Amino acid sequence: MKEIVLTNKKNGMLVMILTILLYLVAIVGVIFGGIMMDNGGLPLLFIISMIYICLGWIPFMGLRVLKPQEALVLTLFGKYIGTIKGDGFYYVNPFCVSVNPAAKTELNQSGDVKKVATIGAAGAQAVSMEVPSKKISLKIMTLNNNRQKINDCLGNPVEIGIAVTWRIVDTAKAVFNVDNYKEYLSLQCDTALRNIVRIYPYDVAPGIDTTGDGVADDGSLRGSSEIVAARIRDEIQARVDEAGIEIVEARITYLAYATEIAAVMLQRQQASAIIDARKMIVDGAVGMVEMALERLAENKTVELDDERKAAMVSNLLVVLCGNRDAQPIVNSGSLY
Repeated sequence: MKEIVLTNKKNGMLVMILTILLYLVAIVGVIFGGIMMDNGGLPLLFIISMIYICLGWIPFMGLRVLKPQEALVLTLFGKYIGTIKGDGFYYVNPFCVSVNPAAKTELNQSGDVKKVATIGAAGAQAVSMEVPSKKISLKIMTLNNNRQKINDCLGNPVEIGIAVTWRIVDTAKAVFNVDNYKEYLSLQCDTALRNIVRIYPYDVAPGIDTTGDGVADDGSLRGSSEIVAARIRDEIQARVDEAGIEIVEARITYLAYATEIAAVMLQRQQASAIIDARKMIVDGAVGMVEMALERLAENKTVELDDERKAAMVSNLLVVLCGNRDAQPIVNSGSLY
């Protein structure tokens, strides 16, 4: 289906003025026709004027008002005749019907349908709903689907949520190629999210290829969020092209381990952090011991044999690597 933009229909004000003037002429015709009939004249003027008064409201059905970034898809007896876009006062065939199958569909953060609570005279609460418009918005809109639980490439369950900004670029495809373009977009966002998340681990893991080139890399959901979001956007765009939708941007709004393994993964991260800290402490302690031995030998402060050096190294490592403050023991006797 190819979009046809109607550019010669922006004459609603002229048609409205002419229709009103013709109504006034018809009213005058009824009055004068009645007078002529009373004087024995022909009732032709009266009949024509009455027919127009009865049927003259039909042109008003063809008047359409559009705000900026709005469009109307029009069909005539089931056939697509075109789309009117842009702000203005339009006149189309009065028998044209506006089509928007997603008019009643509400997406998270889209605000398409608003519910207003009102209190009646008797104190009862009534809920009123705005009549859904057949107009199609061409503005950039936001879709925030519910969080999903998906297994990453290592099999760990992950909860993730995304926000997708989108807009309609082809109204004919959006209306006629899919049954409901909003529901279609929401479903494709869920599917694309699952396909991309399954490629990545939550955190950096060895031997994982996330790019498909056969070489292990450091890609992860937590560390490569921009790259993951870009791949999700491209995946969604490839799926919604047939619906005339453009995906402007996709962003990860929530990312965490699922609740059933969150505590275990936290302990794992804590253990990894402790190991890394211990490695750093040991490396620093060994460097300090080496420096102490070199300084003592260089200045010839004390000459130690191998056994005493080993004891000194052991004591220094215990002091430097211990979790608690050392309790020194002062030897007031001889060195040996």
